[in-house]
Order: sequence, then structure tokens, then C-alpha cells
Amino acid sequence: MSHDGVGPRAVMRSVAFLSAGSLAVTLLAGCGSSDEAGKPLAEADIGRAARAQLADGGTLRWAVDAVPETLNTFQSDADAATTRIAQAVLPSMYRIDASGRPRRDADFLESAKVVDTEPRQVVLYKLNQQAVWSDGREIGAADFAAQWRALSGKDSAYWTARNAGYDRIERIERGANDLEVKVTFARPYTDWRSLFSPLYPKEVMGTPDSFNDGARRKLKVSAGPFVVKKVDRKDDEVTLTRNPRWWGSPAKLDKLVLKPVPRADRATALAAGTVDVAEIDAEAAARVDGAAKGAAGPLAGPGGGRTAAKALRSWAVANGSDEEAAEDEVYARDRLRKAVARLEQQQKALRGFEVRKSLEPAFTQLALNGSDGPLADERVRRAVARALDREELARVVLKPLGLPAVPVGSHLALSGQAAYADSSGAIGGQDTEEARALLADAGWERGGPVEKAGKGEKAAGAKGEKAEDKQPGKKKSEAEDTGKKAADTESADDKSEAGDDGTYIVGGEDNKADREDDERHYADGRLKDKQFDGVRLKQGGAPGAYAPMGTAAPAGAKNGPLAKDGKALTLKFVVPSGPGSQSLRTVAERIRRMLDRVGIRTEVTKVSDESYFKDHVASGEYDLALYSWPASAYPATDARPIYAKPVPAADGSLNVEQNYTRVGTDQVDQLFDQAMTTLDEREMRGLIRKADSRIWAAAGSIPLYQRPQLVAVRKSVANVGAFGFQTPVYEDMGYLKKGVRPSASPSGD
Repeated sequence: MSHDGVGPRAVMRSVAFLSAGSLAVTLLAGCGSSDEAGKPLAEADIGRAARAQLADGGTLRWAVDAVPETLNTFQSDADAATTRIAQAVLPSMYRIDASGRPRRDADFLESAKVVDTEPRQVVLYKLNQQAVWSDGREIGAADFAAQWRALSGKDSAYWTARNAGYDRIERIERGANDLEVKVTFARPYTDWRSLFSPLYPKEVMGTPDSFNDGARRKLKVSAGPFVVKKVDRKDDEVTLTRNPRWWGSPAKLDKLVLKPVPRADRATALAAGTVDVAEIDAEAAARVDGAAKGAAGPLAGPGGGRTAAKALRSWAVANGSDEEAAEDEVYARDRLRKAVARLEQQQKALRGFEVRKSLEPAFTQLALNGSDGPLADERVRRAVARALDREELARVVLKPLGLPAVPVGSHLALSGQAAYADSSGAIGGQDTEEARALLADAGWERGGPVEKAGKGEKAAGAKGEKAEDKQPGKKKSEAEDTGKKAADTESADDKSEAGDDGTYIVGGEDNKADREDDERHYADGRLKDKQFDGVRLKQGGAPGAYAPMGTAAPAGAKNGPLAKDGKALTLKFVVPSGPGSQSLRTVAERIRRMLDRVGIRTEVTKVSDESYFKDHVASGEYDLALYSWPASAYPATDARPIYAKPVPAADGSLNVEQNYTRVGTDQVDQLFDQAMTTLDEREMRGLIRKADSRIWAAAGSIPLYQRPQLVAVRKSVANVGAFGFQTPVYEDMGYLKKGVRPSASPSGD
């Protein structure tokens, strides 16, 4: 499934940005029904042009996060740049199309099909007779067999990050001729199309040494429209050049250069001309869009009424100047004139770029840690789910960008993919009264007695244990302490709301922002339980009890905390503090207000981006968190580790795989196992949809919205941008000929 922020299968291992409980499911979406996948919510936006419209030659410089540590996508430290390089230089039997479905890559594969099912599943691959490695050797069965042996999991000398599917193969052999590869499976495998994509040469996969070390810094042998010319760690860039032995449509570009640029610096790098393509955040996108419209970038505020001096002062503070220095920079006439001129020059340079927008094949979710504390009770998790207005959260992020603001309805697929169906009905939509009823049923009473918590003690869960009672021997990591220090160094604005320890306790009587937000909801009439023709529900009162607007609630009832066993219901909400995480913090703020309305208090803790995932989400040091998973064309294989029921390990710890919510059910596991073994695609989709309905019912993770994909691209560059689901076609990337405009859709020469 992507990290906040990132290519489906490779990212699955290293990225994430939640899962289960139990409930009698009355609605099993999609079982045996017609295709509910629909279309992708947003089309790819890549500046399409026919190859005949492109000039031959040129260098395209593409911003990435870092020079990859390895060129081997099957190693644990592979990243998005590793995947991008592999797509351009290595064979893939199947690529992903615009609807997120696997399609045969005709440049490498003439056909592939299941030719036997009894006594074993057998897949016969017929390779393109022109397909050769860059050293001239034919691609064949020896390469398939070497990759299988390396990734089968049988030889621990290979340092592999994953072996899903390869562990089901019994043998690989040559077919009737050198162009045929016969793969026999020991156990049926529905996702066999996921294998050998990418395919590495036997020179890489043949021995543990070549696998572990040989492909980390270079690829001597490859097969694609490009080859790896140089991985330059001194100048910090990777250079790909045309492959002279490529048999397909020749690459239009001479070179493709991947250049690391921090995300916060990408707008500046675009303006300086050091990169031509860069994935950017919403703030940088606004700068590029503003430049195209003739606006003054940072000097033009959202309302258009800011003075240059005030705007420059804000910009200076945001870019590292302290208040006093900012005052000097703004009001010292000469420096102001120079700064304005520099910014105007950048904005002028940005007019040569445009923002291409789509939805990333990844979704952001609210994770609920069900290992202990209040969220160990499925009724509390379901109450959190029923308190959320997912449509509002999608609008907050996507509507300002002009993208479809539609909540995600599945944990296992996205709209357009074959397995997609909206199964959210298994938990139900936003319903404040239902959320309160679930909390009451779980024993949480408003205004109940609250004991003063001891040091290190959490709010009450099902039994009111301390966190350390549930996880013996657990110690705080140095990285967590670092995260807390980062929380203590928040901005001045954050300090005004935060306590001395860097946390913000939600639900107090003096929370003016909450009261104003509620009043807006009353005025809009959007909270059905808060406005009924001039009367307002008394918060904390019995359901159905109403009083005229303005009537005071009984003392302590409205703002009294929900309590159980002498403990207040307070959830630890961990959010990242870095400049690139503003969108997540905005969503977190909306969520905590929604939860506060049903009586669930949240303790918001900001931590550094570096420690957020590893030291909090992955280690289970949170109650609520926001992160993303990439969608996969192979959910039976790739999604199972994310939702599998955690099992005790031999040392007494809990093996959670990638299920960071620590919640799962035997039934969900069984459905995944069945989906992975059936060779009937219709049956597989039905099983995946059943599994998704039960994951929804468990309320361990709540999908919210697809992540926006914003890519700034030089206007003269075609077939590059926001690809959505689709695997990029690197040989078709290039610069438009003079006087040519992109066509509506690409065509051949």
C-alpha cells in the first residue's frame, strides 16, 4: 500500500503515514456484485505530447529527496529514488496503468498466462525476442531463476527486505526455447503478476555478495531505455543516459539527472534553474501558480491586501530570521529594496513553470493504537470513527488545490483499482449521538470523579493500567527524548497554546477556538444534534433533552471530562512538527475538535519529523497518529502485513509486521490467505472487499483522503508531471519542439 509522502511496492516496505477490532458486519460491500471500482478520482496530469512533437536530445534535471543508498529495490534502505531509477533502467514484466491495474509490458513480454493449475500452478512467460541486457546477452530463464533463489528466503546470506510470492515458487526452468520461461509454484499464488518487476540480471542476483553490495552503488548490466552512467556522491547527483542497446522507442532525452533538493528549497531551486521537475508542497505550488498569474509570490498574501513590508517581514521570520532581525530587514530601506528585487526575480523565473496536479496513489489515515489504554476497547475506537466528518477533512486538504475532495472508502484499494469498493458503511458515517452512546456503553461517564494521575500513568483503558504494565521492560529511547525537545522548541504561536511540556490539552473551558468553531457549525446547521429550530442540545445531558438557546448547562456538565475508574478519557495525539507537515497538523487540529465535541479529550504532542514515525508510530508510543500508505495493485500480498493480527514472538515481544495499530482479527487473516491463493480474479476481489469491510468494522484505522500530488514542471517539458497510478514512460519524456503545444493525448511517431 505509501509514507507520508511515497512508488507503491517499493515504498510499501519503508513508508507509512491504521487497523482492526470486531463488530458484526451487516454490510459486506462488493461481494459478488458488478465492478464497483469506478474511475480514478483524478486523471494523470503530465503535459501529454506525441513523440513526433518532441525534440531529440536535452537533459532533464529531476529533484529527489536524496541520492539513493542502494540501487537494489529489494533491500531495506531502498527509497523512491531507487524505484525511479529501476523503472528507467530495468525490465518489468508488468507495469501499472492509469487505473492502478497491472498491464503487460510489451517491450519485455509477449505473453504470460497460467497454463496449468493441477497438480501445480504453472505460469509460462514468452519474452520479447529483442529483449537483451546492455552487455548484449539475451534476457532469459537464468535471470528469472537467479532472482527467485535470491528472494525465496531460503538463503539467509541474501539481505532481502521482502520475499512475498517468491517463497511460493517451487522451480523455474527453460521452456520450449530460450524465449520461454516456465515458473512452477508450490502453492497457488493470485498475485503472480507482481513477480519479476523489476527483474535484475543474474550478475546482480547470482551470489549473496553481488546482491548485498554489488548493486548498491552501480549497475553494470541493465535493460531499459536508460542506463546508469554515474552515481556521484561528491556532486550529489545520479546521471542516467540513453541505452544504445534499447530495442524499443528510443529515449528522447540524452540525459536524466536526479538531483537531491530539500523539499523546502525546491521553489528556489526551480527559480534558479538548477532543476526542471520537482514534487512540491501546497505553499510552493501557490508560488508557482501565482507567478504564472503575475502575482508577486511571497509578497502577495491570500487576500491580496498585505503590504510588501508586512509580507516580507513574515517571509523573513518563516525563513529563519528572528523577530528583531526581521524588523531590521523589513524596515531598512536598502535591504528591503534588494530583498524585494530578489523575490520578484525568483517569481519572474517561476513563470516558466506550471504545477501539474493529480492524486497520489496513497491515502492518509487516522491510526488508533489498540494495544492498550482506552483504544484497546473497540467501542472507543468506533466512537472515534463515528465522531469524524471525513468529508470535511478531505475538503480541508484537497478543495483549495482544485482536486476532488472525496473520502477514501477502502483500506485496500483506491477508486479505479479493480478491488475498490466503498466499504465504510461497515462502521457508519459521522454521528455525534452514536459516538456518545458507544462511549457510554464502554463505561465512560461525563462529569465522573477523576483521580490525579501519577507520574507516567496513562488515562484509563479497559482496566486502567499504566503503560509500562502492558509493555514490561520498555524504556524511552533517546530519539523520543529528542522528539520531546523538538516539541519544546515550537514557534511562538504554538507556545501560546502549549503547556510547559510541549503538549496541548484539549477540552478546557477556556478554549475560545473551539467555542467559535462550534458557533460556525451552529450557524451552518451542519451539526444535526446541535441545532433544532432555535433550540440547542445541552451538551452532556440526556439524549433528547433540549433547552432554549442560551440556557446555561448544569455546572460542570458541559465541560466535565468523560471518566472511568477515576481516570479521564484523554488520548495522546502525536503530530510531526516540521515545515513540510503543516497539512497533517491542520488535519489533526480538525480531528481533535471533532473528538472534543463527543467528549474525547486529546493531548497533542509535536515531535520532530525524524523521530515521528520510527520512535512513535512504529514503536507504539501514541494513541492517535496520522500517516499514509501507498495503494498497491496487489492488495492480497502487499496489504496483509499491514492488517495481519499481531502474534507473540519467542522473546515475549509482539510481532506486528507493519500493523502499527496492533489490532487484527483471525477472520481478516483468513480472508487474506484465501484471496492470495485463489486464481479466480472475481473471487479474489470479493474476498478483498470482505476483508476490507471487517477492517472498517474493527476501526483500527480510518482512511481519510488520497494524498495530493503536486509537481512543478518546466512548461516546455512534456510527458512528465503528476503521474497518479501510472508507471512513467521514460523514453517518451522530452522537450517540445519550438512552437509546438502539447496535444490532448500522446500518440506514436
